[in-house]
Amino acid sequence: MSRIDVHQHLLPPAYTRWLRSKGVHAPGGRELPRWTPQQAVALMDSYAVDTAVLSLSTPGTWLGDGAEAAAMARQVNEFGAELVKDRPDRFGYFATVPLPDPDTALNEAAHALDELAADGVVLLANTDGVYLGHPDHDPLLAELDRRSAVVFVHPSELPAPPVPGLPPFAADFLLDTTRAAASLVLHGVPRRYPNLRIILSHAGGFLPYAAHRIAAALIAETGRGHEEILEDLRSSWFDTALSGSPTALPSLPAFARPERVLFGSDWPFAPELAVAHFTGELDRYPGLDAAGHDAIDRDNPPPLFPRHT
Repeated sequence: MSRIDVHQHLLPPAYTRWLRSKGVHAPGGRELPRWTPQQAVALMDSYAVDTAVLSLSTPGTWLGDGAEAAAMARQVNEFGAELVKDRPDRFGYFATVPLPDPDTALNEAAHALDELAADGVVLLANTDGVYLGHPDHDPLLAELDRRSAVVFVHPSELPAPPVPGLPPFAADFLLDTTRAAASLVLHGVPRRYPNLRIILSHAGGFLPYAAHRIAAALIAETGRGHEEILEDLRSSWFDTALSGSPTALPSLPAFARPERVLFGSDWPFAPELAVAHFTGELDRYPGLDAAGHDAIDRDNPPPLFPRHT
């Protein structure tokens, strides 16, 4: 068995120091974990992961200052590019782009894709409460569409207070991804930018479970039919990070196109105990035959990441 992990994170030391200097110690309710490339490779070897496509998690680089966000995004992307250069057999990476400034984000995306050979870009589901698909994002999305870029959508904290005692990563992250998916369809992104290859984290949040309800709600807003909206919602790829459970898995393959489900671990924000649990549940899931498991692990990613096959 071998896998390509499309949802694994990196924490460059300079980035972690910068977050702590800004008082960010537990984004999403998770303490900033220790991370090194060596630890990543050891984890990958334990779970038959050949290649991990690394990305920055929430909060990305936007903490309210556009110049700082741009400078840190460049530093993180150059770190990722060097890491891939050192270990092209084990790592790829999604470039970080500093939304909410679309012009700066566009410039950084072009630099990362052209000069640093990034495998795609990571975009947060919302930045300062503005969800993906907003008209302000059109210049960036149009350019990424022109490039047929892979866009990895990662949740952020909701633009609302958390429930006391319930960390954002537990439920809010799933809602955030679901909101982003619905926003993209509401604004016609899958139809206006059909070359985008969008990966939704954590099995799309609540999307597979609630897709028919969301589609019914969007009929009046979009003027499109129920089945047409469902097809737009289904047009993304979905990773299995923290979603390999006997209750989540029936919804995901029932909704997603079978060739658009990808393996994800969410390490190191998901500790190894969680990786072991959800990966084990996925591997034992009886609703998929051997070909279905092989598709998730290694057959579905190559069209998105041809250099890692």
